[in-house]
Amino acid sequence: MKVKSLVEQYNFKPLTGDVALDREITQVDSCDLLSWVMANGKEGYAWITVQIHSNIIAVATLLDFACIIIPHNIEIEESVVAKAVEEEISILSTDMGPYDIFKCFFEEEMRG
Repeated sequence: MKVKSLVEQYNFKPLTGDVALDREITQVDSCDLLSWVMANGKEGYAWITVQIHSNIIAVATLLDFACIIIPHNIEIEESVVAKAVEEEISILSTDMGPYDIFKCFFEEEMRG
């Protein structure tokens, strides 16, 4: 599944515009403990987190994540979004919580 599928099919809002929307998502995970994400995250991950500080960009860049997903329409500072654009990391926002976000991925998997 590509990042842009979340935007086009599930109405996720791309906070970083068209940055990295063609990236392939290989896995999805939800975690807010940065040390755990750094130890277990893999290239191509879609990372669901309520963390909104600039350290999420550093982690996503280090591990080459496909995107960061911010649930519950949590607001994120423009400086963090600007850093994501600079590092070519897509940040998506949605009003959904993690459970419903995971359901989107399951639906895509079932479509095959």
